Amino acid sequence: MLAMMIVAHTPLASALLDFVEHVYGEIPEKIFAIDVPPHEDSKVTLQKLQDLVDTMGSNQEILILTDILGATPNNVAIRLVQKNQAANLRIQILTGVNLPMLLRAVSHRGEPINEVVEKSLLGGQNGVLKMRDTIQLTV
Repeated sequence: MLAMMIVAHTPLASALLDFVEHVYGEIPEKIFAIDVPPHEDSKVTLQKLQDLVDTMGSNQEILILTDILGATPNNVAIRLVQKNQAANLRIQILTGVNLPMLLRAVSHRGEPINEVVEKSLLGGQNGVLKMRDTIQLTV
């Protein structure tokens, strides 16, 4: 089964994992939150991610969900992929995580990683709407 890491600025990663627990009644296996505190050295964050990857073993598919493109959580996730290129891992990164994206990823985590990525992206994109255009306002 696909492993997932939610890597985001403190306390967003933990809050997103709490949401998963709220919806599913428990935290499903192999889903982890890594909060990145302000001013933490990115080497420390990278080591946290690497330690987690090392506990998963080889032949693992890992989906990493990060909060903001170009910010430390995303940059560290990219460095993790680069560091593990020689390993027998399939790691995908999605950035801009939101609740619909996260729910799709968790719901479909038993499928091949490429399908999970596509469904998660669609969930994230389709979950962002301008409500005035989608509802009838009555006075």
